Amino acid sequence: MTGPKFSPEWDSGTRAPEPGPAMLRERYRVERDRRLRDRSGRTYVSPTGPLAHHVADPNADPTFQRPPLRDEVDTLVVGGGFGGLLLAARLRERGDRRIRIVDRAADFGGTWYWNRYPGAQCDVESYVYLPLLEETGRLPSEKYCGGEEILEHARAIGRRFDLYRDACFQTVVTELRWDEEERRWTVLTDRGDVVLARYVAVATGPFREFRLPSIPDLATFRGRMFHTARWDYAYTGGGPSTPMTRLADKRVAVVGTGATAIQCVPPLGRDAGHLYVFQRTPAAVDSRGNRPTSKAWADSLTPGWQRRRQENFTAVVCGVDQEEDLVADGWTELFRSLRVPLPGLAPGGPGTEDEVAERMELEDFRRMNHLRARVERRVRDPATAEALKPWYRQFCKRPGFSDDYLATFNRPTVTLVDTRGRGVERATEHGLVSGGVEYAVDCVVLATGFSEGTPYEAGFGGWIRGRHGVRLSEHWREGVRTLHGFYSHGFPNCFFLGPSQNGMSINFSHSLDEQARHLAAVIEAAERSGAWYVEPTADAEAAWVAEVRRSGSMDQEYLLDCTPGSYNGEGMPVERPDTYGGNAVQFHEVIRRWRFTGGMTEVLRSPIRPVPTVRHD
Repeated sequence: MTGPKFSPEWDSGTRAPEPGPAMLRERYRVERDRRLRDRSGRTYVSPTGPLAHHVADPNADPTFQRPPLRDEVDTLVVGGGFGGLLLAARLRERGDRRIRIVDRAADFGGTWYWNRYPGAQCDVESYVYLPLLEETGRLPSEKYCGGEEILEHARAIGRRFDLYRDACFQTVVTELRWDEEERRWTVLTDRGDVVLARYVAVATGPFREFRLPSIPDLATFRGRMFHTARWDYAYTGGGPSTPMTRLADKRVAVVGTGATAIQCVPPLGRDAGHLYVFQRTPAAVDSRGNRPTSKAWADSLTPGWQRRRQENFTAVVCGVDQEEDLVADGWTELFRSLRVPLPGLAPGGPGTEDEVAERMELEDFRRMNHLRARVERRVRDPATAEALKPWYRQFCKRPGFSDDYLATFNRPTVTLVDTRGRGVERATEHGLVSGGVEYAVDCVVLATGFSEGTPYEAGFGGWIRGRHGVRLSEHWREGVRTLHGFYSHGFPNCFFLGPSQNGMSINFSHSLDEQARHLAAVIEAAERSGAWYVEPTADAEAAWVAEVRRSGSMDQEYLLDCTPGSYNGEGMPVERPDTYGGNAVQFHEVIRRWRFTGGMTEVLRSPIRPVPTVRHD
């Protein structure tokens, strides 16, 4: 069931001499300090004002119209990505009929609806990342399949569970308002809809809004400019997996060298007349090793294979010893070498906490030396190779995997513009300026990601009104307040799916499925008991917030030493984290144990019948 094992591109017995710990710590500090900005400076901005046109959806029908809805449903889900689809699917499995999903996109898919840039691909193995493979009878074509296939899988989930019937696309929820007398939520949208729902769930995910770089005079550029989440194939030609024929005589600039750029730079370097890649901080890129799905392996699978594989992957990357590594790829090799990839689990081996931390730091240094050596092997020009070396610890940024990214800089038509940590200085009518040099281009591609660090209250809390009209953003004024990340006191029958106080995982879709299963079980218990509503007690909420604060989200000292990025608030990590500090394995066990040890009594209010026991799934 495992398939071929992952083979890293190095041999620890033949490496060249490496920089020592003292030298590395000092180099990391210099690179961090070079990139720090004063607190008044902004690295990214929202697409508003003169940049608002970047939000337009190139894949939707701009003339779409429909009459306003006036009806009632059992559950209304805000968000049509994997989180919303999983919750709706798990509710369907338990017999729920009236489920409505609302999304501003024109189809299901969430992040994968928007991210249609060339080269888009999942960086976690497809067999564990794509949810509900057994339920839909599908199997990915590759170990790491492309964005087009992932989007089609999201659509297949919608078809399999009959979710298109009541879906509302190209629609934005403007208000969720609790009606105490009716014990229902009133849902208002920008299309004039008024929908009553017994339950509402917010599954908008951590990547709700893309961000633009805070480049002075960006709006003055007269060429074509777009964000990777709104790729303009009308301009570039081609498609996500076909050559962009209209770029052959174009000078193209890419701003950003994160996870998205790692994927879109190779096809752009292949197709553009000339490509300029503007880099603030280099990515840490290891080998990918993608391959087609083996028919013999596929034929060997037995029922339940996907969940077993998902749980095995999550356990390995959480530092839990397993008899076998079923996925056996770059992720699991990385985390097994570091032993403790995520906070919350004591590392193996003897020693004090300081001794364990020192061992982990030395292993981190070793792996990053390997990645810097890989740059030297892959990039021919010494100056370009030096600029592409990542000088920070492994988990300051999300690790990257690609067999093509570094080699792209060997093309004579590709130029790395290293801004030495300062970013692009300004835009002009004809191009971008860095180091006092203007680079004239025809097209600017903004590969600057999403506002994943935006607090939930800033993202949507203002339009959720609970008891007595209190806004969720008011309830969360001093930080996110939930029980297990799923529900808040004063907001009955309102659920949240996501990464905040409900566990983090490298394989986010697996965490979402565990969350969806949990919430479906809670709703089933509420219906069977005749509970009026699902709402945590104030004491239960306070206890979980205290646990979150106690555990912390990540080592703040570690983040402070990192180069600026989304993980550490661009160099300013939060003083009071709102993210559960344990790993995903621990969190999944917490909520399972809670369900079977009387936890339902903390959330089922005014029951008519005794709270039932729900199965351990």
